[in-house]
Amino acid sequence: MRLERLNYNKIKVFLTFDDLLERGLTKDDLWKDAPKVQQLFRDMMYEASVELGFEADGPIAVEIFSLQAQGMVVIVTKESHDSDLDEDLEDEFIEMQVTMDETQDILYELKTLEDVIALTTVLHPLGITGGKLYSFQNHFYLLFDEEDIVGLNQPNFIAILAEYGNSSTITIYRIMEYGKELMKEHAVRQIYQHFVTLSHK
Repeated sequence: MRLERLNYNKIKVFLTFDDLLERGLTKDDLWKDAPKVQQLFRDMMYEASVELGFEADGPIAVEIFSLQAQGMVVIVTKESHDSDLDEDLEDEFIEMQVTMDETQDILYELKTLEDVIALTTVLHPLGITGGKLYSFQNHFYLLFDEEDIVGLNQPNFIAILAEYGNSSTITIYRIMEYGKELMKEHAVRQIYQHFVTLSHK
């Protein structure tokens, strides 16, 4: 479980599937309001309090983005409230508005352009030519949907991506809003043609 403070009333939690398994949960369990899920959120809020000083002492909004590759991102926003009315909430703070979004997209973060080029030299010969390329905070992000990986099974595809980068803990919505779209389509093909094919001529 990795935690990051986004601003004074919002945090981001990245949960791997191993984090869920350790708690006896599956990804599908998060779609249910089960006691184990409530306990997971209590654990998250406790860690956020210890690590970040983030006290969820009133109503909170929770957005869950399920990632295909390695886990899920949970955005927790503390909503403003009248502290005088909520003095004795104690454990009742899990008064949550939960929004869930399960994406079939695969989003990977790569540190350098060299990493992106190296990845395309492996993907292109396998017939993978699609994808979108973004930049955000000096890193590169490759976004793939199911149609981009036809002909290669998903575990193998993710294993290749993992050699060159990491599953993004930043949602694509944030990257699209604050980052820059470099290649709208066929990113692998374009990168391969520009940096690999031309360099060998």
